[in-house]
Amino acid sequence: MSLPGPAAIPVIFDVNVLVAAGAGGNSPFRSWPSPPPTSGNPAADSLGVIVDAAEFALWLSPHILDETCRVLVDVLHWESQKAQDFSRVVQDAAEHSGGGVTDPPHTVGDCPDWEDNFVLDLVTDVGAMMLVSADTDLISMSPWRGVPVLTPAQFAGRVDGMRRHRNR
Repeated sequence: MSLPGPAAIPVIFDVNVLVAAGAGGNSPFRSWPSPPPTSGNPAADSLGVIVDAAEFALWLSPHILDETCRVLVDVLHWESQKAQDFSRVVQDAAEHSGGGVTDPPHTVGDCPDWEDNFVLDLVTDVGAMMLVSADTDLISMSPWRGVPVLTPAQFAGRVDGMRRHRNR
């Protein structure tokens, strides 16, 4: 009988991370690089870490997915179907990593940007160990209730360093 491997660490990616990974990735969002080495697009590298499903479980909410699609369509002028396809790929990656999609109750009001509170609701609901975001309101709150808020560059860099150290 073999023992189960270590449990995946629950992590949340903010909308801006998913948008940057999709819009600036190295492919039409079917594969992302995973450090080491880093690619130069920290958001894509961060999503690559999730696709690996080695250490982290990505958790998403309908709010995060809907807002990601809205930004891709309204701001970056993606076709609606392409944005929906991207959303499905991200959901599949989350499920493969050991995470998934859940719709948490709205209980948090700590952030002045009311929409960021929906992201914090998810952090609380799944017991996330970290939040990855490029949002200055969220970054300024780090650590929020003990949960570090890392930029995509910080997250990808730490994973890169951890993996390089482990592989020595």
